[in-house]
Amino acid sequence: MRLADAAAASAALAATRSRLAKRAVLVEVLRRAEPDELPVLARYLGGELRQRRTGIGRRSLAAMPPPAAEPTLTLLEVDAAFEEMAALAGPGSATARAERAAALFGAATAAEQRLLAGLITGDVRQGALDALLLDAVAEAAGVPADDVRRAAMLAGATEPVATAALGAASPEEASAALATFTLAVGRPVRPMLAASAPDVATAVAGFDGRPVVVDAKLDGIRIQVHRDGDDVRVFTRSLDDVTARMPEIVAVVRALPVRSAVLDGEALTVDASGRPRPFQETAARSATRDAELAASAELTPFFFDVLHLDGADLLGAPLADRLAALDAVVGRHTVERVTTTEPDEAQDAFARWVADGQEGVIVKDAAAPYEAGRRGAAWVKVKPRHTLDLVVLAVERGSGRRAGFLSNIHLGARDPDGGFVMLGKTFKGMTDEMLAWQTQRFRELEVADDGWVVTLRPEQVVEIAFDGVQRSPRYPGGVALRFARVLRYRDDKPAAEADTIDTVLALAPRP
Repeated sequence: MRLADAAAASAALAATRSRLAKRAVLVEVLRRAEPDELPVLARYLGGELRQRRTGIGRRSLAAMPPPAAEPTLTLLEVDAAFEEMAALAGPGSATARAERAAALFGAATAAEQRLLAGLITGDVRQGALDALLLDAVAEAAGVPADDVRRAAMLAGATEPVATAALGAASPEEASAALATFTLAVGRPVRPMLAASAPDVATAVAGFDGRPVVVDAKLDGIRIQVHRDGDDVRVFTRSLDDVTARMPEIVAVVRALPVRSAVLDGEALTVDASGRPRPFQETAARSATRDAELAASAELTPFFFDVLHLDGADLLGAPLADRLAALDAVVGRHTVERVTTTEPDEAQDAFARWVADGQEGVIVKDAAAPYEAGRRGAAWVKVKPRHTLDLVVLAVERGSGRRAGFLSNIHLGARDPDGGFVMLGKTFKGMTDEMLAWQTQRFRELEVADDGWVVTLRPEQVVEIAFDGVQRSPRYPGGVALRFARVLRYRDDKPAAEADTIDTVLALAPRP
């Protein structure tokens, strides 16, 4: 299959908001792919490269050659090119990588270049979510969608499931191939995810009076830990194996009174009183193998679910039963929780845990099974929402679906002594109408344009929602906003009335 076919499918996905229309596009292109092309095609349709790192940044893309007139690239050629670039290392690797990237882009048409740029930057705005892709695989293979979703959950990835289902000669063979995907200790499964609610009362009301489990939502790193005898492996939310970087987690799980287990939880650094340390300390600790840092910032695991225990798979068991099994073996390493039907009791727990430094709560249906890989209604997260009125200092050109627009905005807080202090960037929360408006508005405020970043007169105020403030040496104020997203632009408010850096610093965790 040519890359042009994937690019055409991506463009068709971006051109419609209809889920049925998107699925029809996916089904058509999936049916035309050869079995060895399906892993690449499935990942590209999901908006990602198969290679985690390519070494190619946004600025490098601005220097790429003009597009080719005719399509010649195949999916497998492109995947091999990125694999080669990802493997380059050592002296001269940056130059070699740039040369290979230029050769690849030079052989790509304009439509193919747009897809490649979006895949590299993670900015493929086509709305082909993984759940929709799995439904398309089911339709293309003629098998029940639930069978495909369960297989993907247990495989931890879409690509092998798509290959198994679509590579079969008949729907019956496809169903048999999907049935071979089972829970295996040592192979990570996709984690169950939570929907969101604006407040605790709304979250509890959504369960119609049924008992709910209210977990403290910890500000840590999601982990899934597999134990088979003395063999313990630790995986992240994205299913990366980080066992070598978390020896203290391995030690805790190896000491539990079990032979085999699959545990779901969080890892974080805590102080002497048990309060969570700033998230970036946990993130830095979990990302390194440095022995000195590991000794100074120990990770502590807290588990909130169990998927397998001593030979018994528990995915289909009610949460209440899974928690009873968890409590019997994990002890003090469980996440704090309450079980209730009362919104006031859940709200009290929320207030207490937030005051203790946690992120919020997750309200869970006590009778629900573990739906790995799903963001359904059985788990609902609630976090306190902060807002600030900030000033847009600059904006970056969009790419992918946002090509031609000014997209990623640089956020600044007012310095009482004069000027503004940058706090980070965001493109989250922007509607199509907002993108069109801000592209015109920011050209009116433009003072410089280097081809990627447009510097602005600091006049436009924007209301930003965010989940918290973290320490960051990357920005001049020493802090950055976590999960910042745009709520609205404030034409009613001058920049002189924007929130100050002192207000932001007051929300930051203590050093």
